[in-house]
Amino acid sequence: MTAETLGQPAAAEDRRAWYGQLAVAVLRRAGEVLGRVFGVVRPMAWVLIAVAIVLWIAGRSLGWWELTVAAVVVAAVLALCLLFLIGRTAYDVSLDLNRTRVVVGERAVGALTLANTGTRAILPSRVVLPVGAGRGVFDVQRLAAGEAAEELFAIPTSRRAVVKVGPVSVVRGDPLGLFERVHRRDEPVDLFVHPRTVLFSGQSLGFLRDLEGLPATDLSPDDVSFHALREYQPGDDLRHVHWKSTARTGHMMVRQYEETRRSHFVIGLSTSPSDYRDDDEFELAISAAGSLGLRALRDSHRVEVRVQGRALPSATGKQYLDALSALGHSKPRAGSVVELAGAVAATLPAASVVVLVCGSRVDANELRTACSRLPFGARALAVVAASADTPPSLRRIGDADVVTLGALEQLPNALRKVLA
Repeated sequence: MTAETLGQPAAAEDRRAWYGQLAVAVLRRAGEVLGRVFGVVRPMAWVLIAVAIVLWIAGRSLGWWELTVAAVVVAAVLALCLLFLIGRTAYDVSLDLNRTRVVVGERAVGALTLANTGTRAILPSRVVLPVGAGRGVFDVQRLAAGEAAEELFAIPTSRRAVVKVGPVSVVRGDPLGLFERVHRRDEPVDLFVHPRTVLFSGQSLGFLRDLEGLPATDLSPDDVSFHALREYQPGDDLRHVHWKSTARTGHMMVRQYEETRRSHFVIGLSTSPSDYRDDDEFELAISAAGSLGLRALRDSHRVEVRVQGRALPSATGKQYLDALSALGHSKPRAGSVVELAGAVAATLPAASVVVLVCGSRVDANELRTACSRLPFGARALAVVAASADTPPSLRRIGDADVVTLGALEQLPNALRKVLA
């Protein structure tokens, strides 16, 4: 047996593998081509194709000339409609939004520019611009080489959301809507519809950020603000021993300090649907949380925002409002405002001010439980979003001030009463 004979099985296997790969590539390419071909056929065209086939078969089998003529007429109509797909749609598309961030109620204005950068004219076509769940349709006339057309549009914003604008689709089709060829151009643009917020001035919402922080009533074994001397206890740091007092009293004395805290402003926004009576309450809660966060950022506080299961970006005002634009209800198993308060205490134990924002379905007992779970020593404030006919009120539950709002404009006055 020669070396060539030993190598024949391996060569046969290589050929079979090569043929298999070739067949897969051919089938994939054929599938892509068929997908593009079938993609231009609308449902009504499939119905007419089926009708033409049935009429042709019935006319030939029954000998009815009328049925055969009808089949030929339907096929001729389909063929004529196919001719409308011929032509270029190579527009140079530019989608420009004047502002990609607006507030609820404002109109976002943009411009759609289509230019023919080729050397031949482009026949009339339709341009479809998806905007969220809807879409805008523009009829573009024939563009000669080097010409451009500009379409202006306005997007109304009635709800807080992140609206995807685009991608632009150029549609070439027949007047009967039997065939349609779609070419997508440009990239989609995100339009952020921010919640409404209110500006307010006055006293700072939290501790001032300074070099040393502000002393609290809690005592600490190691800090900046000196409080008193006490006798040494096992485990104390020897670096804080006051040797002069130790020599004078004969007992080892160590320094004790008042705990100082930085300005750490935390907002706990409940997204549980069980905490709100309707969507209006939820939107009011988001607007209140946005207003409080923006004020704290202007006061140069470190701001942390927590919702059920995650934290929201809040390094800058724009980043914070963008995150609020996309915020929705959490899943029921994520827990209510009580579980949210526990998560805040577990992840942010050094918070100086904690604001819990929830809906009117949260009763006083739940608020008391939630506030009791907040970090020890932190100033607690609860903002309850209620229906529009609810008068504003301020009450005290445990160690927390509780503000009830029926409208966003009531927030500045309510906070002035809290901080008075």
